[in-house]
Amino acid sequence: MGDMTLKERLLNALEGKQVDKVPVCSVTQTGIVELMDQVGAPWPEAHSEPELMAKLAIANYEVSGLEAVRVPYCLTVLAEAMGCEVNMGTKNRQPSVTAHPYPKDLEGMEMPENLIDKGRIQAVLGSIKIIREKVGPDVPIIGGMEGPVTLASDLSSVKTFMKWSLKKPDLFEQVLDFATEATIAYANSMALAGADVVAIADPVASPDLMSPDSFKNILQSRLQRFSSNVNSVTVLHVCGNVNPILDYMADCGFEGLSVEEKIGSVKKAKEILGDRTRLVGNISSPFTLLPGPVDKIKTEARQALDDGVDVLAPGCGIAPMTPVSHIKAMVEARDEYYA
Repeated sequence: MGDMTLKERLLNALEGKQVDKVPVCSVTQTGIVELMDQVGAPWPEAHSEPELMAKLAIANYEVSGLEAVRVPYCLTVLAEAMGCEVNMGTKNRQPSVTAHPYPKDLEGMEMPENLIDKGRIQAVLGSIKIIREKVGPDVPIIGGMEGPVTLASDLSSVKTFMKWSLKKPDLFEQVLDFATEATIAYANSMALAGADVVAIADPVASPDLMSPDSFKNILQSRLQRFSSNVNSVTVLHVCGNVNPILDYMADCGFEGLSVEEKIGSVKKAKEILGDRTRLVGNISSPFTLLPGPVDKIKTEARQALDDGVDVLAPGCGIAPMTPVSHIKAMVEARDEYYA
């Protein structure tokens, strides 16, 4: 098994097959300022220009040693293409949605014609093609995007979305179905461009915002629809302490679930998941990878490996000010574990 390529290792790990060692990568955002400076691909330009987007993503593979290349760096690409206004952020702050097309009702809601040609979607697809050309066939590419629940909340605003969940369930489910359809189309366009894995981040599906009952009774079926209609391996990331919904997440049909350190025990989480899905994570991005020190990063990584994590990864998006040496420490910890 020593001849396993990085792509084979990651896909095998996510599909529950045998691997030579646990892969180490990030299924969440990977852009950091130190690498932006090093390769000349800063935000916000790297959010819109395919060559810069690719260059920055490849840097975290070539320089830090992460075993996959992941683009883009925000959860606003599809939202923008569907009519949301987006603030493109700064060199160390990600883009964010600032205005919503359906803040009061869903009047006039329709899928944009030629959705895949709107906004920055073609920049993302172009960057995936550039990455494949640069890294060759044996390095996995991860396409990241907002999940259907988060997209639905961007289209209507979180406040309206929450209100509808309680008072106007018909509008709530309608915007969810609309968002699910769009996320499937975008995810499949990334797979077609060359992404091996599509990782959705769906922070609005977190128990911090939506009740576990809502997840089980309403959100789960939309996530199942997404996973069963996307032509690639899929990973679901939900922020926060997802223990109350972990069992439901495991039934959503994704090959991998990406979780934060807030879940506590990887071992217990693995017991809940059984053989339904694989666990990705869960090195704390804000409290371990960002501040360090290296010893703490390595201790946390070793613990996750001891507890049976399937893919060693940051628990959430990498903070832009994280030092390259801290990402390298996570990779080194995995290497030392198998030495």
